Parts: sequence; C-alpha cells; structure tokens
Amino acid sequence: MNGVTGRMGTNQHLLRSIKAIREQGGVKLSADEVIMPDPILVGRNEAKLKELCARSGVEKYTTDLDSVLNDAHYQIYFDAQVTGRRAAAVKKAIEAGKHIYCEKPTGTSVEEALELYEICTKAGLKNGVVQDKLWLPGMLKLKRLMENDFFGEILSVRGEFGYWVFEGHTVPAQRPSWNYRKEDDGGIIVDMLCHWRYVLDHLFGKVKAVSCLGATHIEERIDEQGNPYKCTADDACYATFELEGGVIAQFNSSWTTRVRRDDLLTLHVDGTKGSAVAGLRECVIQHYGNTPKPVWNPDIPQPIDFFDGWAKVPEQELFDNAFKAQWELFLKHIVKDTPFPWDLKEGAKGVQLAEKGIESWEKRCWVDIEEL
Repeated sequence: MNGVTGRMGTNQHLLRSIKAIREQGGVKLSADEVIMPDPILVGRNEAKLKELCARSGVEKYTTDLDSVLNDAHYQIYFDAQVTGRRAAAVKKAIEAGKHIYCEKPTGTSVEEALELYEICTKAGLKNGVVQDKLWLPGMLKLKRLMENDFFGEILSVRGEFGYWVFEGHTVPAQRPSWNYRKEDDGGIIVDMLCHWRYVLDHLFGKVKAVSCLGATHIEERIDEQGNPYKCTADDACYATFELEGGVIAQFNSSWTTRVRRDDLLTLHVDGTKGSAVAGLRECVIQHYGNTPKPVWNPDIPQPIDFFDGWAKVPEQELFDNAFKAQWELFLKHIVKDTPFPWDLKEGAKGVQLAEKGIESWEKRCWVDIEEL
C-alpha cells in the first residue's frame, strides 16, 4: 500500500477498509474460505509509517518500494500517492507482475491513464480504480429507486458538491496546499470530474458532451509551513453534461462555498413520476401525488413549506463504508475472478472528462466526449 500516509489513504483505505477487513476476520467467501489481507505500508517518511502501523495493527512497512515489488509474497500494488507520482509507480508495479488497484485520477493525461490500462491488460494483470461514491448509502438508495421505476422518465440531475476550505491566514486549511497549485496537478476540475464521470455513467447514462467553466476565486492561501502561496489551480467548477438518453446533468463543485443543503454532496434527480435528493447517506423523495402546485406571487409570504412534501427513504439495507465495500469486491475479483468492471479504463474515462472540461473552459464552448 503506497501513499497511505496521505489523508484519504490513511482514513479511507487503511483504517476504514483494510484495518476493518482484518478486524472482521477477512472477506468471507464460504464457510471455510476467507481472504485475509496481509499488507505492507510503503512511503517516504519512516516516522509516519511507524505511527500508521501502530494505529492500524499492520506490522510491516518500508521506504524501499523496489524491495516489495520484487517480493513475490505481495500480489497487489495499491497506489494513493499524489497524482503526479502515480503513473511511474504503477508502471513499475506492472513490470513486477503485480495486480493494480489505485486512486484517481489514474494519470495526469488521458494518454497516460489509457497506457496504464493497456500495458496492465497486455500483461494479463487484473486492475481496478477507486470509484467510491457508487457505494455511498445515498447513491445506493437512488439506484434502488431507479430499479423500482420510482422516477418514471428521468429528466435531469443536479449535483451540488463542496464546502468552504479555509485559506489558512487565521483558521488552518483542511485540505493540502498542492490541491490549489496547477503545477502540482491540483484543481477541482481534475479532482471532481473524475468522480462525476463514473457517477453519471453508471447511474444515469454515458456522458456525451460537457460545457464547463472553472474559476480560481481565492488567489492566495497559506501552505503547511505557514507561508503564503499563489493559487494557480481552479477552486470552483460549474459544469453541464449531456447524457445518452437525453438526461441533462449540472454539477457545481466548489471549495469556496458555504453549505446550506442537506450534505456536502447532494444529487437532485427529477423525473416524470417523482423526484429525489440524495446525500452521502440519506435520501428524500417526493412522488407526483405529493407535488405541491405553487403559484408565483412575490407580494405575499410564501404559503407553501416546500420541505414538508418530502419523505425520507427508510433504512431498508445495511450499508458498509463505501471504500471498504469496493475493496472487498476487488479482493474477491483477485482471488475468485468475480466481475469487477471498475478497471483502469474506467479511470481513464474520468481523466478524459476532466481534460474535456478544461478544454471547454479554455475554448468557452461545448465539447463532445469520444469513446475511448
């Protein structure tokens, strides 16, 4: 596991996924067969690695990636490094014959991301990319509604993502400084359009075209050493997507917005029979029969409480951590060859949409999305 000293690698992949899987006794395949991960942590900071081993119960770590790539005991290479370091390390792991599972974006360009998929496939190695939001309880509840034809014909999807990331002048920032430097592969378009690609493709329809406007609203922030730096990457993105089947999707993604909605991410889905708003965990619905009939009259107080007509989807299933759920599916794929469609090609599609979004911003026009 390379790069787990970072925020996402530590919290979601190591502690809430691999540690949790080990503590539950592994991934159960049958009454007498279990997959038990035996990880080794890889990074550049030995002190951080030691501390993570103590927190996670993992006994092994190293600062020498080559030594574990050459060790036949380790069959899977996982990468959660910063984007710029990912492709070179993944290539080395492929050359060493390791199966690949990695975070997104899978490359700094669509060509680089596709190359990883191609050489991995040519080598006969299994591969996967993290697409965690598909296993969020809120998204799974949306999927169940669609499977039961709750919406009728889906007309549109409106996504709102983000929160205020403090600049660091007084209140410390809660995200790393490289996120706001283009030269370090930062930017919210590169970060979030990779997510919106797989959410849209797998839930609502393949993305056919994008119109995107980015912005750098905050021009200066404070880094981890307390020094001011110029923000060169976009911190907000306003995008519209045309999907196969006629659905229109709009996503606002911002690290410069204050939240007044149900969650840090919400998806509002409108259909001919009903609508739903899903957050990370909860989902509320309004059926056609519960839809109020407002009349425009700005001269009187609004007589309708628009929140009243929505009902919370009850807890009908038990949901695990989204990252852990996908980890378990990937481990089953490695051991039992069960289906795992979320491969490095899917990761390349996310990079493609981010590139097309930036192209749209630069050209100030709609851009079509070609098949990879």
